[in-house]
Amino acid sequence: MSIPDVVAIEDDLRNINESFYRAFRTRDVLAMEELWARDAPVACVHPGMGVVRGRTEVMRSWKGILQHPNAPVLHTSQVEVHVLGTTAFVTCLAGREGQDPRIVATNIFTMEDGGWRLVHHHAAPLAARKASKPAADEDPFRFN
Repeated sequence: MSIPDVVAIEDDLRNINESFYRAFRTRDVLAMEELWARDAPVACVHPGMGVVRGRTEVMRSWKGILQHPNAPVLHTSQVEVHVLGTTAFVTCLAGREGQDPRIVATNIFTMEDGGWRLVHHHAAPLAARKASKPAADEDPFRFN
């Protein structure tokens, strides 16, 4: 595969990833359903929740989120695309417009019926950021 082909695939995946967040922002259940694989197994991890497995349950979870009046309107930053043949993953940060990102996400895609389809979404809260560097005696890997 040539470099222009890889760049085109990465651009396509960035656009599809953005379509996912656009469906989220606009509360478009049908657009969300179109993005997810129909044949490949799917799973989803929403922030603070366990794993949701299977297309029916994943779509049910998204319908509940998209219909919730307090669901956040998320925009992405630091989008990175990684292509592994017919599978790809996209990592990004997400947050409300004009605010620091509060979520880190990974979206995994597979090639299905000639297009990229989501098979896994995992989002989790980012750890709180400190304004200054850790003190000399502070363990930067301590999470409590």
